Amino acid sequence: MGPARGGTCAGPFIAALVGLRMPSLDIVSKLNFAELDNAINNAKKAVLARFDFRGSHTEIEVVKEAGKKEQTIKLVADDESKMKGLQEMFESACMKRGILPRSFDWGEVEPTIAGKMKRIAKIQNGIPQEKAKEMVKRIKETKLKVQASIQGDEIRLSGKQIDDLQSVMKLLEAEVELPLQFVNMKRD
Repeated sequence: MGPARGGTCAGPFIAALVGLRMPSLDIVSKLNFAELDNAINNAKKAVLARFDFRGSHTEIEVVKEAGKKEQTIKLVADDESKMKGLQEMFESACMKRGILPRSFDWGEVEPTIAGKMKRIAKIQNGIPQEKAKEMVKRIKETKLKVQASIQGDEIRLSGKQIDDLQSVMKLLEAEVELPLQFVNMKRD
């Protein structure tokens, strides 16, 4: 015989399970492209204001090649010293807009056909699969009571105590060279 009020016997058990939600969060590496655009515009203004760049040719632009998912930043300057100054101004403008320099993977300075110098930087957007596997392995090595799972270019982290999640956050910020954000934190 079932319960007198028409419910099921499993009702209290399910209610107990629903009340046992564990704290969780998502680890992502996303770049705010609106802020990147603002940083590029600020760097262009800084170039115009600098006396040593007057009359020289400089470019800063985001390049998205057809058929490719990733985007790059292209810097063009007259010579290597101006390239170094241009990159410093760009990185400074990015820092002011909250974009970490770790968000860019800079290539070597190369000569262009027009006799200028160019430098390409890959934009780090999302956590690469192999890097996500390394991060999950490192999380498991800590022996904290947390579970990490890879979900596309994100990592879902859950655990019994919020303190364990915060310990993992500090560990990853110190050890991982990607710019990480911790989003969707849900407490129990």
